[in-house]
Amino acid sequence: MADRPLALVTGATRGIGAAVSAALAPTHRVLLGGRDADALRARARELPDAQPWPVDLTDAEALREECASIDSLDVLVHSAGVARLGSVAESEAAVWRDNLEVNVVAVAELTRLVLPALRAAKGHVVFVNSGQGLAARAGWGPYAASKFAVRAYADALRAEEEGRGVRVTSVYPGRTDTEMQQAVVSHEGGEYQPEKYLRPESVAAAVAAAVTASPDAHLTELTIRPRPAR
Repeated sequence: MADRPLALVTGATRGIGAAVSAALAPTHRVLLGGRDADALRARARELPDAQPWPVDLTDAEALREECASIDSLDVLVHSAGVARLGSVAESEAAVWRDNLEVNVVAVAELTRLVLPALRAAKGHVVFVNSGQGLAARAGWGPYAASKFAVRAYADALRAEEEGRGVRVTSVYPGRTDTEMQQAVVSHEGGEYQPEKYLRPESVAAAVAAAVTASPDAHLTELTIRPRPAR
């Protein structure tokens, strides 16, 4: 199956990342990115042609070593992230740094390291952003700022690399039924009602649609919102 395209998905052990991995597995070899090696191995056993890719994206040296062997990459999906919330008045520097380090700096560095491989394959980079990357809400400032930054990064990457054949897509999901969302609702003091939110598989289907679009098409931005429960 070495002739199948290769995809690297970060945050692949749960939530949207796990759903994206499953959505791409029928057509791609998948590198499952994450920090929990045991969870990645277990996930790899569930998919037809997947391999664990354990690395802490904030560890620059480890990331460099893991990327060195990738010489051609068809798809890179950035799904890993953190959501540390707080008001502007109360959020200390560490909250801002955590959001920016994982959601922006690690994303930019991973992309930089595999960019030659993406160019070689005329590949596709997908950023799983957030509705907070389009409009910031009160109490979400540090997280929203990181997602606005990722939006700008994706736009710059697209402008620089489209002429080399690399496609870049930003996906902006609304609230999605994930463990991260459960933590967010708990932080807000609300009651968690999963039926109110998008399913991770619905977001993954949008990612797959962008990745499998015909060569003449470039889906640059996709916004997905949950439908009201009926």
